[in-house]
Amino acid sequence: MISQKFLTGAFASVSLAALLAACSPEQSTEQAKAPAEATEGVKVTSPADRPATNEVIYFILPDRFANADPSNDRGGIAGETPDHGFDPTHKGYFHGGDIKGITEKLDYIEGLGVTAIWMTPIFKNKPVQGNPGDQSAGYHGYWITDFTQIDPHFGTNDDLKALVAAAHARGIKVIFDIITNHTADVIKYLECAGPDTGKMMPEQADCPYRPLGEPKYTAYVPAAEAGIKKPEWLNDTRYYHNQGNSTFKGESSLYGDFAGLDDLDTDNPEVAAKMADIYKWWISEFRIDGFRIDTARHVNDEFWQSFAPAIIEHAKAEGLPNFYMFGEVYEFTPKQLSHFTNVAKLPSVLDFALQWTIQKTIVGIPEAGSQQAIFSTGFQSETAPKAGFAPTQALADLFDGDIEYTGVAGKSATFLPTFLGNHDMGRFGFFLQQAHPGADPAELLKRAELANALLFFARGVPVIYYGDEQGFTGDGGDQAARENMFPSQVESYNDNVLIGSDATTAGDNFNPDHPLYRQIATLAAVRKAEPALMRGNQRTVAAGDAPGIFAFDRTDLASGSELVAAINTSTEEASAVLAVANPAGLTPVLSSGTAELSPDGTLRLAPLSYILYRRTN
Repeated sequence: MISQKFLTGAFASVSLAALLAACSPEQSTEQAKAPAEATEGVKVTSPADRPATNEVIYFILPDRFANADPSNDRGGIAGETPDHGFDPTHKGYFHGGDIKGITEKLDYIEGLGVTAIWMTPIFKNKPVQGNPGDQSAGYHGYWITDFTQIDPHFGTNDDLKALVAAAHARGIKVIFDIITNHTADVIKYLECAGPDTGKMMPEQADCPYRPLGEPKYTAYVPAAEAGIKKPEWLNDTRYYHNQGNSTFKGESSLYGDFAGLDDLDTDNPEVAAKMADIYKWWISEFRIDGFRIDTARHVNDEFWQSFAPAIIEHAKAEGLPNFYMFGEVYEFTPKQLSHFTNVAKLPSVLDFALQWTIQKTIVGIPEAGSQQAIFSTGFQSETAPKAGFAPTQALADLFDGDIEYTGVAGKSATFLPTFLGNHDMGRFGFFLQQAHPGADPAELLKRAELANALLFFARGVPVIYYGDEQGFTGDGGDQAARENMFPSQVESYNDNVLIGSDATTAGDNFNPDHPLYRQIATLAAVRKAEPALMRGNQRTVAAGDAPGIFAFDRTDLASGSELVAAINTSTEEASAVLAVANPAGLTPVLSSGTAELSPDGTLRLAPLSYILYRRTN
């Protein structure tokens, strides 16, 4: 157990290292629990009773986390790699991680302060897709053929029940990653593929999108794959759009095949009802605590307006009053994101807007031409973003946009899952290395710690991408950001330089003494102890037109608790006047560097550091 220290005396400059060393694990645990029990007045007896705002989520790719059962590495499929998809030396194939592996590592997960596990889809997938020479495996879980069982590469449905039971016994929730937009690529189009083999004809290799109003493609299922989808209705091509491949622009974003995957006709009320029935069954059978919804922006609003309330009501009927459901919407402003809560009526969405703003202010934008600048251009604007650091006012502007989220559960942006990187865009450590080539490793660690602090102090539900707590960096997005926690055989993973560690991914990486693991455990304990950090209102109290101090207060009206957090995004000491009443009544709780707060509210804060105050007067 990681020890923590919560200061209650007069002002002092306290380092994180001092906090970690100051008291025993037993003392720190009691200190972490006492404030929450005293201020909330309700003892939570089951994870189902805990509101979503209280969670700290750990996001896992099961195939890359832990391999407890090598007998399922090939998913029970005979033959070679193109048949079963197992090749631990290739980043695009199965590596052997499974559900039992996650269960065996619950001590490690719990020690991090995590209260919920979110797994990429674990339903049965098409093991390998693509034409020869361009194949990869469904290790990630997004090519589903059977929605009624977990993929044999990951284990059995009984293994899943055992994981859920073991996690719940520790107070840890389990969140599924689900898909309603598409299934695996099984359907072929006669105009693009030969009727006998189903292989694409070179002149129509991309099956271009056909606009609505034009004839659909002639859809069929090759004989070799007839009936492979479950439930059975998914084998009927009438339940799909069959318009060809999406260009991700205009109407094709909703009606086109996402990277060739079979696009479900979500406009059809029958499809909406049938998809809801699929996921209701998983809730009833396995007591799942929430859903992350993949590719939510590629599904029509009317589908969500039907699907979301049906799922929430079913969960409540099953004794899950705090079922947490959030969509993946690759948009980067509150106005764009809030459409999916206010109009589509999703309960919440991943906060890509905050991720992007943290990237601009704490990471900095590298020179145009780098991988990260190219990624940013693709999702942000038609022109490359300006290199350098955004002012801290960018964070203030972002949080001012919280007013847009009127349709979020609880009418508050506190329900938005917040994160620094993921399995698609890439890891936060990669962004740091791209923006600061040749930087002092100590500076990269400080920037990572600064971003973690903002994630835990600001409104929203923090999400930790597995491996970030071990300083994983990756080489980019997608396959390049999906390293093993257990010893890797992928050369392009094993040559990565990690943050805060001399380790490599060639070895085991479940180290509870890694500085980022220890920091996250401390931040999670502080958050758990402070109702204002979990559910409090947020107000900016300092921001500027350059890198420097960004500060905000969090106030929980129910308990009367108030905290003030400040970060310094500059590599120089910075100062700012905090717009708070009675600065002398603020007592430091946690700090990563020296800080001085004057009676007039002027805060001086060390470079790339943070501090959290609690109001005691």
